Amino acid sequence: MAGSTFWPVVLFGMFGSLLGLILTHFLPLMLLRLNGSPPPKGSFGWPILGQTLAFLKPHPSNSLGAFLQHHCSRYGKVFKSHLFLSPTIVSCDQELNYFILQNEGKLFECSYPKPIHGILGKSSMLVAVADTHKRLRNVAVSLVTITKSKPEFLSDIEATTISILHSWKDKSQVIFCEEARKFTFNVIVKQVLGLTPDEPQTTRILEDFLTFMRGLISLPLYIPGTPYARAVKARRRISSTVKAIIEERRRQAAETSTTSSRSKRSDFLEILMDVDTLSEDEKVSFILDSLLGGYETTSLLISMAVYFLAQSPSALQQLKVEHQNIRRGKQKEEYLNWEDYKKMEFTQNVINEALRCGNVVKFVHRKALKDVKFRDYLIPSGWKVLPVFSAAHLDPSLHASALEFHPWRWEKIQSQDQTCKRFTPFGGGSRCCPGSELGKLEVAIFLHHLVQNFRWRTEDDDQPIAFPYVEFQRGLPLHLEHCPIN
Repeated sequence: MAGSTFWPVVLFGMFGSLLGLILTHFLPLMLLRLNGSPPPKGSFGWPILGQTLAFLKPHPSNSLGAFLQHHCSRYGKVFKSHLFLSPTIVSCDQELNYFILQNEGKLFECSYPKPIHGILGKSSMLVAVADTHKRLRNVAVSLVTITKSKPEFLSDIEATTISILHSWKDKSQVIFCEEARKFTFNVIVKQVLGLTPDEPQTTRILEDFLTFMRGLISLPLYIPGTPYARAVKARRRISSTVKAIIEERRRQAAETSTTSSRSKRSDFLEILMDVDTLSEDEKVSFILDSLLGGYETTSLLISMAVYFLAQSPSALQQLKVEHQNIRRGKQKEEYLNWEDYKKMEFTQNVINEALRCGNVVKFVHRKALKDVKFRDYLIPSGWKVLPVFSAAHLDPSLHASALEFHPWRWEKIQSQDQTCKRFTPFGGGSRCCPGSELGKLEVAIFLHHLVQNFRWRTEDDDQPIAFPYVEFQRGLPLHLEHCPIN
C-alpha cells in the first residue's frame, strides 16, 4: 500500500515545486499590472530560468559584457529582469547604486541566493542582516584596527612576500594566480589562526578551503559528488578544524595557572575567544569569512595589478622609481614600516586603477524591503536589486578613457567625496568591506619587492574573465627575468 502512494506523492511534490517556480516568474508582473505601478522597462525572459544564463555568460572583466550592454542600450541604465529565480531590478546607474548602498537596512537589505547560505553558513557576516550584521561588523572593524596596530603585522606580510619571491629565483615562468593565492593564504592564516605554512593544520585547511571556493562558483545542486555538495562538506571540515584549535587553546589556557605567565597570541582567533557578544558558531563563521576575504579578493587584486602593469611600461617604471626611493632610505635587510607605506602614493593609484579596470567585485545582491520610488519609476517591495559596480567604473562619462589603464587619473582626485559614487570596488555604506585597507597594504608590500627584483611579461591570450566571479583563463602565466636591484 505504501509503495502505491509513493510515486503519486513524489509527482505531486514535483508538480507543486514547478508551479511555484512558474508563479514566481509571472505573478510579480501580474500584480504590477493590477496595481498600475510603473517599474523600469525590461523583460523577464524564459519561464523559471529567466535571463540568468545570459547574465552569467563569461566576458572580460574590464567590460560590461553583452547582456548588460544590450539591455542598457535598449532599456536604459536601470531595467527589470528575472535573475536567480527572482524578479530583479538591475542598476548600472551610479546614483541609484549609491542610493542602495547608503540605505542598507532601511530600504534594502543583503539577499544572496539561498544556495550561497548553504555554503557560507547562516552565521556568516556576508549573509547576515540587520542587528546581527551590525554586531558582526563591529567586531570585524575592531579586529582590523587591532591588527593594524601590531608591530609584527607588516613584518609578517613582508617575510611572506620575500619567501614567495625567493622561490622564483631559478624559475623562468610561474602561474601567478597560484602564487598570489599562496601568498595571501599564508598571510591570512597566520593573522587569523596563528598558523605557519609548514603546519599540518594549514595544509588541511587549504585543501578544504580550495574545495570550498570551487563550490561558491558552481551550480547549487546538493547531489553527492558535485562541487556544491563537496563545498558544503568542506566547510563543515574547516569548522571542525577551527573548533579543535579553539578547544586546544582553551585547554592550554586552563593549564596555565595565571594569565600573566601565559604566552598570549596576537591573532584574530585569540581576540575572538574573549568576545562575549559572539556565539561559538558565529566565531567559527567569522574565521571562515576572514579567510575568504583575505584570500580570494586580495590575491585577485594582486593579479590584476601585475597584469595591468605588464601592459603599461610607463606606469611600471614610475612604480619602480617610487619603491627604489623608499628602499634607498633603509638598510639592506631592513623591513618596511608605516612611514614607508605612507610614501607609496603612486602605488595607491596603481591599486585603485587595477580595482577600477579589473572589477574584482562586479555586483552585489540586495532586496527591496518596501516599495521604493526612484526618479519616475518604482522598485517593488520584495524584488531583488542588483547594483552593478563595474558599470560606473567603466562609464566614459565618469572616467575619461574608461577602458584604459591610467593610474595618473587618481592624482587629479583630491577627496574621497569625489569618488564615493563612481568608485565602489569594495561596496559601500554599512556593508563596505572592513578589511579592504589591509588587502591594499598586502598588495603594496608585495609590489615593493616584486618590481625591484623581477621583470615580467604576460601572454597575449590570457585576460581576466567574469564567470561572474573574476578569474584569469589560464591562471596568468608570467615569463620572468630575475634582476635584483642592489
